[in-house]
Amino acid sequence: MKVGVVGCGAIGSEICRAIDRGIEGVELVALYDRNLELARSLSSSLGCMPPVVTIDDMIPAVELVVESASQGAVRDIVPQVLARGKSVLVMSGGALTDEKLREKLVRIARENGCKLYMPSGAIAGLDGLKAASVSRIDSVTLITSKPPAALAGAPYLEERGIDVESIREPKTLYEGDAASAVRAFPANVNVAAALSLAGIGTANTKVRVVADPTLRRNVHEIQVNGEFGTLYVKVENVPSPSNPKTSYLAALSAIATLKRIAQPLQIGT
Repeated sequence: MKVGVVGCGAIGSEICRAIDRGIEGVELVALYDRNLELARSLSSSLGCMPPVVTIDDMIPAVELVVESASQGAVRDIVPQVLARGKSVLVMSGGALTDEKLREKLVRIARENGCKLYMPSGAIAGLDGLKAASVSRIDSVTLITSKPPAALAGAPYLEERGIDVESIREPKTLYEGDAASAVRAFPANVNVAAALSLAGIGTANTKVRVVADPTLRRNVHEIQVNGEFGTLYVKVENVPSPSNPKTSYLAALSAIATLKRIAQPLQIGT
């Protein structure tokens, strides 16, 4: 499976290095980033040295595009990839909380016989949630707690003039639904998108964002209640070495998804 990667930042680089080390049935053949020097630097660090190309040149050369750039890239680039019959693995899953955009992308993928993949990201338990959603689910709650520095720059904080450096004890910064949470913290709670789309939707999935200076890891706690019983999952994520706003597990989730797509044996819900 020939793969192109859009976005050569922290997550994109981890994915590229994993493919370069060897994923059975997967070949990295192209890179794209608006920052050409970033893309060229990544390419030169890889054994396979994939060419840095334009999106127009990437699409015909690949079978699958990995989007690891931004929610804007999901809106601007993903539709044209799907329209040309190529599947996409989306890392900026928060964009898919936009119902109109999600329906548009699903329609384009269906019309052109390709797939839109969304990894679990930095959380666990989506297999149980998807199984539970076959029956009745009463509530889904996500509590995301991070060191204050990992939340710096979030639109929600900048709009309200909240200085994370002044936070000295655990403080709840946000409570609301998943769709609003993703807009408020686009670099921090992409996991809310996967959680809500696998379960009861963005409007009914509740999210709380906590800044906690006592933490050294990014923590996601999920509680699901329904006809099946109760599911509780807590994940303490090591931050990505090159970007504290995201978790290392997010990149590993994408790599695991690539392995699953490329293999004939599918395990898990």
